[in-house]
Amino acid sequence: MTNDRIRLSVGAASGQRAGAAVVGVLFTAFGAAFVLLPLVAEGLLRRVTGFGDPVPSYDDVRDLPPDLLPPDLNDAPAAPTPLRFAGLCGLPFVLLGLYLVLRVLRTATWLDGTRASVRGALGTRTVDLATADVRGGAVAHRVGDDGVVRVPTLIARDRETGRRVSIPLQGPGLGTLPPYELRALAEAITAGRPDQGRDADAHVLAGRLRTMAEDPLGR
Repeated sequence: MTNDRIRLSVGAASGQRAGAAVVGVLFTAFGAAFVLLPLVAEGLLRRVTGFGDPVPSYDDVRDLPPDLLPPDLNDAPAAPTPLRFAGLCGLPFVLLGLYLVLRVLRTATWLDGTRASVRGALGTRTVDLATADVRGGAVAHRVGDDGVVRVPTLIARDRETGRRVSIPLQGPGLGTLPPYELRALAEAITAGRPDQGRDADAHVLAGRLRTMAEDPLGR
């Protein structure tokens, strides 16, 4: 069993990553513009209409009651205007855009000894494959405009914490993971694990991974 850190060939292809990053940046820019535009428009509207022109000096309004003082001379903070509240509608677009960018730049899966780590946009989950409950599954992935394929997936759940990671067994372009990576996953699953009782199925799954590694073309 090797202790080298192996980055698995999962996730989107470089072209898909670039496209998703562009979309994320556009969403962020659109949302930021929507938030800032009311502030700019409000100031422009005040200058055009003359409303809210600054008072030359405090001496000109010292006899006015405090509640009639202009905002520039009143210590009380000005109440948010409806236009500024409308600008808050752009915040979801900013957050969505940032999430897309982070997901593209951060998403990765690697194997460090027997520990498999899956990093997403906001965090990283790590499960020890040698002691976790492991099983095979399938995750639907959209391909193109209307095509959907089911990708075989390794699902591992930590027996103590319940933490779970999912590792697709096909990489960018829906090709099977390289044989070296499949064998590394199989070795991590069986390292120090008994082959009887509740762990017997894990050895069966590891055997299937080795079979996939021996026949990457699926003949």
